[in-house]
Amino acid sequence: MGNTPARPSTSAEDYVKVIYDLQERGTGPVTISGMAERLSVSNSSVSGMLRKLNELGFVEHQRYGNVSLTETGTKAALAVLRRHRLLETYLVAELGYSWDEVHDEAEILEHVVSDKFVDRIATHLGNPVVDPHGDPIPTREGTIVERDSVLLSDAEAGTCGVIVRVNDTDPELLRYLADIDIGIGMRVEVVERLPFAGSLQLSVRPEKGGEVREQALGLVAAEALWLSPEGG
Repeated sequence: MGNTPARPSTSAEDYVKVIYDLQERGTGPVTISGMAERLSVSNSSVSGMLRKLNELGFVEHQRYGNVSLTETGTKAALAVLRRHRLLETYLVAELGYSWDEVHDEAEILEHVVSDKFVDRIATHLGNPVVDPHGDPIPTREGTIVERDSVLLSDAEAGTCGVIVRVNDTDPELLRYLADIDIGIGMRVEVVERLPFAGSLQLSVRPEKGGEVREQALGLVAAEALWLSPEGG
């Protein structure tokens, strides 16, 4: 994942990154409509770009079928994700950004910074393995630390664990979670599922100890949080 003279175009990097992210989060097959929604473009635009990515050897996609990355496409996605997630980490750790501000900044910077620059950031930060949202940061060689986790929205009543990851694509949701003091490292227990009310009742303990509190959380927010039942 070093410097190369033939880095994919900005559009190609955006697409392979989104495909990988959708695959990684395990929320179902990657489809044209799902990509269009995530990228805020039309289905026809996604179809056209997928044809180009297919020609480049980055994706496998048959008409009306699901989308998957090839080995080449996966390497390209991991390279851009490494840049994105290290930039987010640097912005929070060194420049005082909040976790709801960094995604859009990193989206711009990830396409213009060199891999050498990003490697320097990694060294400066002590080679972190996750970013401020708990997303794993690929190494320079393209490996990531795997952690067992489940979507909080899928957790059954009685499940206990630690919040280890949050979807970073919606700044408003991140601000909401900050307002209700829900974040990475907090230990929670699903006390009750209220499916017809569209919410969960949680018991929450802050990361650094403190008084346990009860918190109702809507399913939309719960679908953006990952829980490690083992607490790691």
